[in-house]
Amino acid sequence: MKSNADEEATRRTAVVTGAATGIGAAITERLAAQGTRLVLVARDGARLEAAAGRLRAEHGAEVSALALDLSRPGGPSRLAEWLAGAGLDVDVLVNNAGASLLGPVAGSDPARLRSLVDLNAGAVAELTALLLPAMVSRGTGAVVNVASTGAYAPAPYLAAYAASKAFVLSFTQAVWAETKETGVRVVAVSPGPTETAMNPRRIPGKREPGSVADTVMTALAGRGPAVVDGRLNAFQTFVFGRLLSASAAARIAERSLRKAALGT
Repeated sequence: MKSNADEEATRRTAVVTGAATGIGAAITERLAAQGTRLVLVARDGARLEAAAGRLRAEHGAEVSALALDLSRPGGPSRLAEWLAGAGLDVDVLVNNAGASLLGPVAGSDPARLRSLVDLNAGAVAELTALLLPAMVSRGTGAVVNVASTGAYAPAPYLAAYAASKAFVLSFTQAVWAETKETGVRVVAVSPGPTETAMNPRRIPGKREPGSVADTVMTALAGRGPAVVDGRLNAFQTFVFGRLLSASAAARIAERSLRKAALGT
């Protein structure tokens, strides 16, 4: 016999961006296990279809896949138009798609930096603004924006990435305050180093995507505006974000990331 929570999950439709691999794929596994209808979004169409096929085979999930580059102008609007054309009301939005770029800003491709910020920050803001109003009107729904522990302090050699995630964190906390009396759950989840294709470097204490997905599911049932994945990550964000000055945090991070970025 299904519980009320299971029945509610079965009626839900969730959109997950960056859903083909890594954290996004792990989140879709958790949602599919609850019977949630899924719309998977990612740039790599082949990987996306493979992920959708696994969810159908393993969970009997109802899954749609949309290959789309959200960093391009009009990408989020095209997703919203596709959802409207399919007659889908979105109950859960997980803004997980993201990109990283390791290296000094002075040696970076300006266009790649702009594309990173457009995806990590711009698409999150635009998709939230596109899909949130209907949730507020219905008095129910949820938005999960995947930030990063890098959001809590400057990160030399990951400057644009950390800054874009700082935007995600601040934006989400503000939207949480705007919507906390509407019945809509808005929360930022900040993973630290995680075993994903975007983060191939060897770092002690890396978390698994499944662990982050479990944190996301717990955060959906919580009340606060922001959650950090993992106790060690939570402690480090407290130290770097609260106890250290921005300059001290930047100097420590610079020493930590210099070898990975420059090989010195």
